[in-house]
Amino acid sequence: MLMKSIWIGFIGVMLFVASASAGSSVLQGIVKDAKGHPIQGADIRIEATNTGRLLTTVKTDVYGRYTLEGLVAGNYRVTLVVNGAVKASINNTTLKLGESTQLNFELKPTRASVTVTKGKHWVWVEAFTGSRLPGRWVEVDGSGSWTAADAIANNIVRISAEELQRTVQSRSQGK
Repeated sequence: MLMKSIWIGFIGVMLFVASASAGSSVLQGIVKDAKGHPIQGADIRIEATNTGRLLTTVKTDVYGRYTLEGLVAGNYRVTLVVNGAVKASINNTTLKLGESTQLNFELKPTRASVTVTKGKHWVWVEAFTGSRLPGRWVEVDGSGSWTAADAIANNIVRISAEELQRTVQSRSQGK
């Protein structure tokens, strides 16, 4: 009787393992740079398309290969990340039950271009001591200086530290 129970338990475990392996899919592929060389250490991120939740991340090996086993059949977003930058994303990768899906990434050469746009820079200026007025934002140019228009509109006068010190001392002596 004991032997029969062990045998039935063993068969049950084997059926469970067989059904689990038959119910999973494999995603594999190779990642190459613009010159056709494999990229080692690139991240392949797998997200569920329906929830957007990150399921797992796998790194490429020395040969640029990656393999991910045990995925349930369904739709996934597969994203390639190299050195922290997203290089490619495939939104509707379909994995079928018990099948292996090959998904290769070959990066294309691009010209590096940097576009510098001049924007507005703002600095918070605290209220003066004793003032009941709140502080304010003041626009500054790329060098950190106030713009001339803003200085005139806000009655801002520029003086050196030495000149300010002389002004303060002369006013305190005059009282």
